[in-house]
Amino acid sequence: MTNDFKDKNAQEYNYELNNICEECQDEDESVSQNLILIGFKVCKSCRVSKTIFPL
Repeated sequence: MTNDFKDKNAQEYNYELNNICEECQDEDESVSQNLILIGFKVCKSCRVSKTIFPL
């Protein structure tokens, strides 16, 4: 039972750190960095565009 729990948690973490932006669906290394820094899964270009045009 504990192995199933560990496997489930590992799958959730892999999903969170898959480096795919939630806005544009592109894969970029900055996605995991922004997830740690600001708590959102966005790439650096989407982060800049959301900062300049916050709609």
